This record gives sequence, structure tokens and C-alpha cells, in this order.
Amino acid sequence: MSRSRLTIVKGSDEVSIQVAVARVLIADDQNLFRSGLARLLEGDPRVHVVAQAVDGLDVVKKAASIKPDVVLMDLKMPNLDGIEATRRIVTENPEIKVLILTTFETDSYVLQALRAGASGYVLKDSQVDAIVTSILAVISGERVMAGAVAKRVIDMLSGSSTPKEFYDGLTAREVEILKLIAIGQANKQIARRLEISEKTVRNHVSNMYEKLHIYDRSQAVLYAVRKGLVEL
Repeated sequence: MSRSRLTIVKGSDEVSIQVAVARVLIADDQNLFRSGLARLLEGDPRVHVVAQAVDGLDVVKKAASIKPDVVLMDLKMPNLDGIEATRRIVTENPEIKVLILTTFETDSYVLQALRAGASGYVLKDSQVDAIVTSILAVISGERVMAGAVAKRVIDMLSGSSTPKEFYDGLTAREVEILKLIAIGQANKQIARRLEISEKTVRNHVSNMYEKLHIYDRSQAVLYAVRKGLVEL
């Protein structure tokens, strides 16, 4: 962290102190969000935005050259996604901390990013003070979690919960079939691949639909995408 000098006036006396300033690199392909966040963070004397990156390759390159204290990393970016960008940055520069910028809908991608070496995540609609606090926390070595999905992400990382809990009650076999449905395989193809009967596949699909409160394959595909099982 760099340091800046802050002057405090007490009565007729001026007291000058040094304040640690976190050097932050923001990576997000949405220009309006990225620039808006940068302006908000610059309003806090504890943070200095040293650069902005427009995609995954850009942030990997800038992190290597600028070496910020923290990277605020979007997950879904062109050229290179935030997960792989996180992995490369942490591998090449382990002293750089990565905080994932996310929404409630991306908890499975967050899990992958944490496994790739991210120090935690903050929600895109968080208050600026909360984001700054998170930045300072990861610099000090803490892991930061936020949002409604935090508990189950932590449970999965620690091994105290099962995929069944993470995927809304689906069994491992149902998750396996959901993946195959999401890549366009018909029941007959799934049965042949898994070496089970087509009737068994239909039963699994029916149970899966009931648990997820969905009614057709298009909804199943959307669910699989949200959970990070496949990408469109």
C-alpha cells in the first residue's frame, strides 16, 4: 500500500499524518459501471484507483505491470473471463489480492473464482463504504464474503455441504442429467451415455422439474447456466 499525507486542523494547530492508501485496479467490461465505481471509490481517501481494465486479458496485463494492492474483478468479461484472469494474476503475482464483483445470480461462478485464488467477493450494488472496507480487509489477509449466497459458498469450500444442497435439492445423478440436457442431448442419448433406461431418465427429469419448479427444457438450460454448469 502507498501512503498519502493528511493534514488535520485542531484549533490553530495543524497536524500532518500519513494514511495508508490501497491501490486498486477495476476490471469490468461495462464502461458506465466501471467508471462510476472508480469515481465513487476515489471519493474515499483510503483508496486510489490506479487503473481500469475492459476485459480479462487487459486486467492480467495491467496487474502485472502496475501491481495494484487489490483487483476488483468482474466475472463475465470478453476475451478472458474473470475466473481465469484471477487464476493468472494470483499465480503470477501472489501478493495481489482479487475481490470478485458479482450479483446474487452468480454464486457458482464465485465459487470457481474463490478456488482460483480470489480473496472474496463484493456485490455490485454494495455501498461504497462496504466495498472500501472489503478492500482493506483483504489487504490485511482476511477473506471477505457478502450476500445471501455466502454461507453455502463457504460451506462448499469447507466441504461441510454437498452438491445436493448447492443445487436446490438435486441429486448428483440429476445434476449430471441436467448438464446433458443443457448441451442439447435427448433422453435417449442421455440414457445411452449413462447406461440407464430411457424411462429412468424421464423419471429423473420429472423429479428435477418438480424440485426446481420448472416445466420445460429451456428453463432447465437457464438454470444450468445460472449455476455455472454450462455456458451459452
